[in-house]
Amino acid sequence: MESIQAIRGMNDILPGQIEWWQKVEKAAREVLEDFGYREIRTPVLEKLELFARGIGESTDIVEKEMYAFPDRKGDMLGLRPEATASVVRAYIQHNLQADPFTQKFYLMGPMFRHERPQKGRYRQFHQIDAEAFGIDDPMLDAEVMYMLRLFFERVGLSGVVLHINSLGCHECRQEYRSVLKEYLGGHVERLCPDCLRRRETNPLRVFDCKVERCQAVLEDAPLLPDYICGDCGEHFARVRDYLQQLQTDFVIDPRMVRGLDYYTRTTFEVITDRLGAQNAVGGGGRYNGLVRDLGGPDLPGIGFAIGMERLILLLQQEGEESKRSPRLFIATLGEAARLKGFLLAQQFRALGVSTETDYEARSLKSQMRRADRSGARYVLILGEEEIARGEIQLRDLREKSQVNLPLASASETVHRMCRDA
Repeated sequence: MESIQAIRGMNDILPGQIEWWQKVEKAAREVLEDFGYREIRTPVLEKLELFARGIGESTDIVEKEMYAFPDRKGDMLGLRPEATASVVRAYIQHNLQADPFTQKFYLMGPMFRHERPQKGRYRQFHQIDAEAFGIDDPMLDAEVMYMLRLFFERVGLSGVVLHINSLGCHECRQEYRSVLKEYLGGHVERLCPDCLRRRETNPLRVFDCKVERCQAVLEDAPLLPDYICGDCGEHFARVRDYLQQLQTDFVIDPRMVRGLDYYTRTTFEVITDRLGAQNAVGGGGRYNGLVRDLGGPDLPGIGFAIGMERLILLLQQEGEESKRSPRLFIATLGEAARLKGFLLAQQFRALGVSTETDYEARSLKSQMRRADRSGARYVLILGEEEIARGEIQLRDLREKSQVNLPLASASETVHRMCRDA
């Protein structure tokens, strides 16, 4: 019988790989919680209307990439393609705006988009998402990007660049849409079918297109920052000033529009040149109006998402070590020593010392090879003779040294050494 394989673009995360994920998640929790963000978990399945209203019906995500289907009652559901809309829905549904100390949230988990799998981009992918509500000050915009920078530094990622732009507010963007639509109208014969449609539904989405002839058309296109109103221009200027004071380098990218309709004013991406066309490892922006559009109070919001698969690919390229090794390996010879070693292993584990031992009565030479391959720092060696003398051997594989310890007090000594190593 033929074995069943995983769905294309939906990958298993195996031991040897999961350590990367755990390292990234640990760093994210530490940084986000230092900035006052609290974890939230939302369902992966939501009403389709949430994403159509939140993300925008004319976006590629909603039109082409969502996993959408009717349930048994005929209600349309969708697997979440991003986290912001779900977090906003939970924020409104549970009246979280009533608690002034519960305005910053983070979420980690899988997202789903039906697109062609490629390096760093999969049909089930994972994101670290952060959202903050109720604060319209540009100081928060800069703080969010500074926090993102600290996180990348914490996990050891280098060679990335922060790109920023302002998309203006809904009012000042209307003039720009008309100007851009008119410009694109003079080049309709060079636009791909998708961009011809985008010109009518949402001209800004043309900047998302990767088709070369469309990119060539956009080289001389009018740029949105030239059309933003005075208030939006002042907001963006203050964001740049705060970033400079936080010693956070950035590049102004007037062509960056992001792939979601809810963004207003500040938008940003963290860019790398090591992942081909999928060059953003994280990004986000301000979305004033989204909470209102999804049925809540008219509160501002800002957030970002980090693509975990892409981030881990970059960390692996930099040669970072993620393997989790036991601190201690217990090797035994003889049935009495094997039982004593088994009990010692449980004792050390209960004390918080990662411990491995042999369960199959292998030779000492075989157990020592296994201990070396495991990456353990210390090996306890116990045989019948050691039991008779009331001793146990402790070998330091890193220092290539060995001492005999009293069996009765060895646990305390070894625990201290493993803790301090």
